Amino acid sequence: MDVPKQWLIGILGMSRATISRKERTHTPLSVDESERVFGVQFLIGQIEEMIMDAGEPQGFDPAKYFGDWLDDYCPALGRNPSFYMDTIEGQKLLSDLLYAMRSGAYW
Repeated sequence: MDVPKQWLIGILGMSRATISRKERTHTPLSVDESERVFGVQFLIGQIEEMIMDAGEPQGFDPAKYFGDWLDDYCPALGRNPSFYMDTIEGQKLLSDLLYAMRSGAYW
């Protein structure tokens, strides 16, 4: 995604200290934390799918695009998409927005 690890941990609503401790002790993430991390992968996959369907995938990096998109103001949301990454419901909202973008609909 080409974003700082600390920024990503923060927008996912996780504590840097907790993540560091879990890395050090090889403790798995909680179910909620895991769902938020898997949500990132799902959203990146959704963007990749959009680009593949558009027929122009050469040189496109969906993870980089997603990282940039999260940090840019989105008029449809009235704020940056990163604001919604700390909950599953927020990630679902972003997924719905991506589907709307894919179909050409605008909120």
